[in-house]
Amino acid sequence: MNRAAHHVRANALVLVWLVAAAVAALAHRWLPEAGWLLVHLPLLGAITTAILVWSQHFADTLLRSPAPRRALTWRLAAHTAGVLALVAGHLTSVPALVVAGGVAVAGVGVAQAVGIVRQGRGALPSRFGHLARAYVAAGLLLVPGVACGVVMATAAPGPEAYAQWYVAHVVLTLIGFVGVTVAGTLVVLWPTVLRTRIDAAAETAARRSLVLLVAGTLLAALGPATGLRAVTVAGVAVVLAGIALTAHVLVRQARTAPPVTYAALGVGAAVVWWLASVAVLGVVVATAGSWAATVPRLSALTPATVGGFAAQVLLGALSYLLPVVLGGGPAVTRTVAAELDRSAVVRAVLLNGALVIFVLPAPSLVRVVASSTALAVGVWFLVLVARAVRLARQPGTIDRPAPVVPARAAVADPVAVALARSRRRGAGALAVGELVVVTAVALAGDPTAAGLTQVLAAGAAAPATSDAGATGRTTTVRVEAQDMRFVPDTVEVPAGDRLVIEVVNTDTTVHDLVLDGGATSGRLAPGGTASVDVGVVQQDLAGWCSVAGHRLMGMTLDVVVVGGEPAAPVAAAPEGDGGAGHDMPGTAGTHHGGAGDGTRAADLLDLMAAPDDAFVARDATLPPVGDGTTHHVTLAVTETVQEVAPGVTRTAWTFGGTAPGPVLHGRVGDTFVVTLVNDGSLGHSIDFHAGALAPDDVMRTIEPGETLTYTFRATRSGIWMYHCSTMPMSLHIANGMFGAVVIDPPGLPEVDHEYVLVQSELYLGEQGGTADEAALTAQQPTLLTFNGYANQYRDRPLAVRAGERVRVWVLDAGPNRPSSFHVVGGQFDTVYREGDWTLRDGGSTGTGGAQVLELAPAEGGFVELTFPEAGTYPFVTHAMGDAERGAQGRFRVTD
Repeated sequence: MNRAAHHVRANALVLVWLVAAAVAALAHRWLPEAGWLLVHLPLLGAITTAILVWSQHFADTLLRSPAPRRALTWRLAAHTAGVLALVAGHLTSVPALVVAGGVAVAGVGVAQAVGIVRQGRGALPSRFGHLARAYVAAGLLLVPGVACGVVMATAAPGPEAYAQWYVAHVVLTLIGFVGVTVAGTLVVLWPTVLRTRIDAAAETAARRSLVLLVAGTLLAALGPATGLRAVTVAGVAVVLAGIALTAHVLVRQARTAPPVTYAALGVGAAVVWWLASVAVLGVVVATAGSWAATVPRLSALTPATVGGFAAQVLLGALSYLLPVVLGGGPAVTRTVAAELDRSAVVRAVLLNGALVIFVLPAPSLVRVVASSTALAVGVWFLVLVARAVRLARQPGTIDRPAPVVPARAAVADPVAVALARSRRRGAGALAVGELVVVTAVALAGDPTAAGLTQVLAAGAAAPATSDAGATGRTTTVRVEAQDMRFVPDTVEVPAGDRLVIEVVNTDTTVHDLVLDGGATSGRLAPGGTASVDVGVVQQDLAGWCSVAGHRLMGMTLDVVVVGGEPAAPVAAAPEGDGGAGHDMPGTAGTHHGGAGDGTRAADLLDLMAAPDDAFVARDATLPPVGDGTTHHVTLAVTETVQEVAPGVTRTAWTFGGTAPGPVLHGRVGDTFVVTLVNDGSLGHSIDFHAGALAPDDVMRTIEPGETLTYTFRATRSGIWMYHCSTMPMSLHIANGMFGAVVIDPPGLPEVDHEYVLVQSELYLGEQGGTADEAALTAQQPTLLTFNGYANQYRDRPLAVRAGERVRVWVLDAGPNRPSSFHVVGGQFDTVYREGDWTLRDGGSTGTGGAQVLELAPAEGGFVELTFPEAGTYPFVTHAMGDAERGAQGRFRVTD
């Protein structure tokens, strides 16, 4: 195999990894460990493979001593096998595979470094030979970086220790392995892409930069090892100095030969993302209150680092290098290069603009559109590569006229230069326009989350005022939304004055102000302001925040008229209505939760009705624990219309698309790494009772489009509740945001059947709407259910056989009412409640039994029983009024 064919096949492997990453991005909603895959397929797969290929290529060139191609082939094979083992081991929670894959990947890094060192010893003196040291240092830094990742995946460290390994892993792999490689390569690649020369100053800067990057990386990694975050911050500062030194040289060279090709634009933009990512990492570590607090905050760096820096520098480099390795002569090379350079400015602007939009605070739909745009640009590159390969191998390509290269045309023809610049500006403007359009479409698709609702209503609503008796004066007041309150919560205005309220949202979540008569601020993001012109005020007015639950928490405002006759205020709009209207007892707020159709759900309720034949009850079987001791879980917050009784629906706020959320199952000592993704339209959070750790960071509310990583170690057994802890907590739980975590007690014997029943209350408002907040406040539920649907196991009984032993885990999720679980016709010989047996195998007498498992809200346990004969055995909560509102089911026992 000749050298060109070898490079083509090696780079094909890089492209295969990129395709796999693109497929994973498109299908991430249906993939396990999607977040982990979206990081490691491009970084560990494509980027690391490209580094192995091209660092060897550049080492051969710099040292003027080609290494045997067979050695690189074996390294690529070992690395590919190692990555596949790592991926398989992580997805299946098999530690042995993770360790084996990590050893293979780390071993390849060492082999590459050793090979380049040996290659340098036998090489003749070369001006640029010293640059190969960057590849040696990078290969060695890969080893501890991989080791940290393996420990994270297999040793199940606690949250604080996990965070320390995590930071060290990020520093050693991204800043060290990838960053050092890129810095060493850019010394030669950047001026080559720009078609300018490498001067002595650039070489000197490269030497100094390499020292700073390696020393800074090691110092930053020492911080987690010593537990001193200040050490990591100092190391990051040293790294930033090294990057700045490299960037200074790149900027100076770009001034003499401006970047015009996609290769130059992509590489240049990647350096900017590199510098920004490292700087933000340092800020996060410096400002976090603990190591554990850094992990969720660093998740925001993922798109900037993976997409903006690593992937973009790879695409830019390949755009220049692939025409060289494809070969075919000068004419073919120029033709292929022109193909890879198609729409260069448009692609560069779209990719980087989409990434900027994604990392900035934005509604979920806007972030989805932005990420889709960036992915489309990546796929566009893969399509261009396929076309370029076809052109290179197509007969007759060499006979085609060679395209004019813009950089050379600039020297010879000023008119052509001006024309080319005009075209680039036009292409850039076109790309910016496309970004504006897609962002506007996304905002139109989710106006509530963007804060655009009610703005028209604010301008069009007739104020509950009259100009009669107007004084001609204007009273302006400032009201701040903070800590679920308006400050001040009462404002005075002289009768007849025009009132203007300057609303400032100083809170960390979205708020608005709605007043009697319809005047409104519209939705205000944190830091947002709005001016509400209430009009001439003659009577007292009521105001409130219409975001679901905020009025319930007391976020109200009173406008008091001074010096006039107070009049009865206009009836306030129902919570979430956002405009004029009248309170109706029992109506539900529909904002953020799907609009109801005006029909009260309770009016459609028939508790004797059976669901149709297509109805499938929720599987109550306890899911298996699974392999391994570390469980990675992704819970996406969604707003889902859910049937809760035959013909009766509500809009539920869910974890993972179901209410209750998925049942998690583990053993004492297991670690759960939970990624919370807020795809809803208002802020949410999560609280796992199964873990003991400071709530300050992991239980914080995240806004739409944000993610959070929550890591806890299960040190105690039982059935534990998890739920949204965003205020008002009762509303978020009542709307479906809860679930169960089962942690088996050590030595728990096997049984024939193991079921999980989660009791909860539903406070139904309008059909298809969210919970009725008035009923919730009064603690008057419409329904009580097991696993989210009234009477579902009455009509779809749980099947067992006589004589089989059955264990039933029960959790009372509340939010308000207790449970008294009972099986009609059955007797419990074992009862486990809140972490201990209250009765086991008949107790001390051997003949003891129990008739109920009594639980308060958030309590849980299990009962065990054996059915003596065939028949139908109902199960209920023995608070009979609650059982008659849907909290009942049946066991169907056969011989």
